[in-house]
Amino acid sequence: MRLRTATVLGVLAAALLASAVAGLALGPVRIAPGRVLGILLGGLWGERPAGAFAAIVWDVRLPRVLLGALVGAGLAVAGTVLQALVRNQLADPFLLGASSGASAGAVLVIVFGAGSALGAGAGPGAGPDVGPDVGVPLAAFAGSMGALVAVYAMARRGGTMTTGRLVLAGVAVQYVLSALTSLVLVLAAHPDQLRSVLFWTLGGLGGARWDGLALPAAALLLGTGLLTALARPLDLLLAGDEGAHTLGLDTGRFRAAVFVLASLVIGVLVACSGAIGFVGLMVPHAARMVVGAGHRALLPVAALGGAVFLSLADVLARTATAPAEIPVGVVTALVGGPFFLWMLRRSGRTEGVAG
Repeated sequence: MRLRTATVLGVLAAALLASAVAGLALGPVRIAPGRVLGILLGGLWGERPAGAFAAIVWDVRLPRVLLGALVGAGLAVAGTVLQALVRNQLADPFLLGASSGASAGAVLVIVFGAGSALGAGAGPGAGPDVGPDVGVPLAAFAGSMGALVAVYAMARRGGTMTTGRLVLAGVAVQYVLSALTSLVLVLAAHPDQLRSVLFWTLGGLGGARWDGLALPAAALLLGTGLLTALARPLDLLLAGDEGAHTLGLDTGRFRAAVFVLASLVIGVLVACSGAIGFVGLMVPHAARMVVGAGHRALLPVAALGGAVFLSLADVLARTATAPAEIPVGVVTALVGGPFFLWMLRRSGRTEGVAG
C-alpha cells in the first residue's frame, strides 16, 4: 500500500509540474515550454532574464500558477476532511456553504469595511489584488465557520444525518448567503466594488501577486500538517460516533476543533481566490478510489490532486476564449455540477428530500 501511495504521489507530482509549465506557457501570449524552462532556470540560478517574456512568466503567470496550486490543494484537503466529519462523500466546502459564507464575509468587509482597497480587480476573471491585508481573510474565516455550523446544525437531527438533509441544508444556506451578497451588490457604491463582489461569486486567480502567496501557503501547510497528524481520529470517525467514542475519541470536541481548522483554511483560500466550487467534492472522491479511505495516504494524494485539477482548470479558463478569460469557478462548476448529480444518484440515499 505504501508503494502504491508513493507511486501515485510521484505521478501527481509529475502531472503538477507539467500543468505548471502549461500554465506558464499558455495564454494570450504563448511562450514555448523550452523557453519557459530557460527563463525559470535562469532566474533560479542567476540573475533573472530581461525581456517581455521573462516579465510575463515571473511577474504575471508564476504567482497565478502557484496560487492555483495552493488553492486547489487546500480545497481538496478541506473537502476530504469535511466528508469525514459528516460521514458523507457529498460534502464539499462549496456545497456545504463554507465557500459562500467566506465570500459573503469578504464582500461585507470589502464594501463596508477596511478591506475595500482589496477589491480593485480588473474584472470577474482577474479578481482583486491578493495582498497581505488580513482583514478580508479574517472576515472570510468567520463567514465560512458560521455557514458550516449552520448547515451542520440543520442537517443533524436525532443524532443522525442523511444525505437529503445535508444537501437541503447546504442549498438553503447558500441561498441565504447569495441573497446577502446580492444585497451588498445593490448597496455597493463604487464600480470597483461591484467588480470585486462579482469576483467573489465566480472565483478567479488573476489577482495573484508574490506578496499575497505567503498567507495561503501558511494556511495550507499548517492545516494539512495538523490534519495529517490527526489521520487516525479521522479514520475513527468513519466507524460512526458510537464506534469512535468506544475507541476513546471525544467526537464532539474533535469534530468542533477540526471544523474550526477546516474553516480557517477555507476562509483564507476563498479570500484569495473567491468561491471556487466542486474541487473539494471531486478530488477526494477520485483520490479515495485510488488509495483508499485511510487519511494518512488520502490527504497528501488529495492535496496534489487538487493542485493539478485547479491548475489545469485555470489553464482552460485562460485559453478557451482567449484573449477573453472565463472565471475559473465557472470551469469547475461546469465539470463539478454533472459529477455532483452523478454522485447524488449513485449514493441512492435521499432520505429527507421528499416530505
